[in-house]
Amino acid sequence: MLNIVVCVSGGGTNLQAILDAMDRGAVTNTRVLAVISNNAGARALERARDRGIEAKVISPRQYADREAFNQGFTAEMTALSPDLIVLAGFLVRIPPQMVAAFSGRIVNVHPSLIPSFCGVGYYGLKVHEKALERGVKVTGATVHFVNEGMDEGPIIAQKAVYIEDGDTPELLQQRVMEQAEWILLPQAIDDIANDRIRMIDNKVSRRM
Repeated sequence: MLNIVVCVSGGGTNLQAILDAMDRGAVTNTRVLAVISNNAGARALERARDRGIEAKVISPRQYADREAFNQGFTAEMTALSPDLIVLAGFLVRIPPQMVAAFSGRIVNVHPSLIPSFCGVGYYGLKVHEKALERGVKVTGATVHFVNEGMDEGPIIAQKAVYIEDGDTPELLQQRVMEQAEWILLPQAIDDIANDRIRMIDNKVSRRM
């Protein structure tokens, strides 16, 4: 059984996609230990409580400085002891000590085809705004392992989404979630839970 902790900052639609996939058997051998948010008003926390899942608020605002937060957050996560940490729209940088402690056990979903429109400053609606400004014809989403860099970890899966005439950042964001994020993230969790992927030379491949 893969025990996961899901970290979310907002509405928790990716969290809901995971829970729905578990309900219909598309994600197996997996249990959500807890949902963590840096935002006490996040809808994701309500989604967790509605399912009887522990919901925790851990925010930099609760600590004297960033280093205290990094230590406190890492300690909280270590106490939960998950097999996998899932960043599902979490807008707080993961402490370096947590990345080290959970090396190869943190995954993130990003709303673009990495290495495009990623890194510092590229999050949420801003990713889609930049994609439309650049005039690209294809965007999408990426699920990747988290390392010390920003959106630089080994890629697990990607899915393309075509940009349509008349797209706004909001319309594009919704379509990327529906056509890519909500599909890729549950699939990646199920693959990890059932030992279908492996990492060789910092690249991820499916086991034959």
